[in-house]
Amino acid sequence: MKDRVVSGYRPSGRLHLGHYHGNLNNMIRLQDTHECFFFVADWHALTTGYRDTSRLGEWTTEMVLDWLAAGIDPGRCTIYRQSDISGIPELVLYLGMVITLGELERNPTYKEQLRELDSRVVNTYGFLGYPVLMATDILAVDAELVPVGEDQLPHLELTREIARDFNSLYGDTFPEPQPILSTAPKIAGTDGRKMSKSYANYIGIDEEPGQIHKKVRKMITDPARMRRDDKGHPEVCSVYTLYRVYFPDELDRVADECSQASIGCTDCKDRLSEKIAADLAPFREKRAELAKKPQVVGEILAAGAERVNPVVDASLQRARRAMNIGTL
Repeated sequence: MKDRVVSGYRPSGRLHLGHYHGNLNNMIRLQDTHECFFFVADWHALTTGYRDTSRLGEWTTEMVLDWLAAGIDPGRCTIYRQSDISGIPELVLYLGMVITLGELERNPTYKEQLRELDSRVVNTYGFLGYPVLMATDILAVDAELVPVGEDQLPHLELTREIARDFNSLYGDTFPEPQPILSTAPKIAGTDGRKMSKSYANYIGIDEEPGQIHKKVRKMITDPARMRRDDKGHPEVCSVYTLYRVYFPDELDRVADECSQASIGCTDCKDRLSEKIAADLAPFREKRAELAKKPQVVGEILAAGAERVNPVVDASLQRARRAMNIGTL
């Protein structure tokens, strides 16, 4: 039996380069070597987007079409929507009983989002408790492996801690999932922070070359390099982080040219934007074809729910028996 992998994305808008060169490429590769469960995390989308849910359905369709255009194949993996899995909410309740408030408040993402976003949006029960929902997504399908970046390891460790605590209290019920570490570099957004829809600093993988060019031109480079003949420091340049992805064989030369001021920031940006646009051309072409038949998304999600619901129901019944819920 292949090890089971689980991964999901929130349907909060179209995918961007951070997704494309990070976890999405991992998902595509893993389809051929593992049993993969990939889900649309629409309940997770509520943790920051609960005030306006009018586009959840639209974004679900758009995101799944993006997946398909990028190379996710429902013939080689299981694609499903979180809210179509009836056993998850009850299992969230049970797993939430074994985690402390302090553990949730120490979650790095919780603290970061409180600083970065409007506290009225994220200072809620749902956002504080989202790690329990995340743990349920993983444990409910008995996933053995979870693709993560190094910055996400604390999140997975919290899932492992929940599994350990539950097993310690009620007997061996859930496996402890292990990480599959991503080798992809962190993709910087146009403002220098991590590329994120929350920060509106992203380059979408569906964008036309002209729009890509405009966004790359706005990217923050070395703040100390004010003029063309100023010597640069590539290690602090957001554009250089994308050169690691698109020009990996030329990094030393580009770094030397930048540090010696023999190449300008505009030169680097223009070359990068052309490369990004060319790299995404096959995706844009396939995505345009898929947009003509969006009904395929409903069919794929229905098939996924049919596959996953029995798996989650079995996990839920194990948990109920372990906790003596519903027994006499």
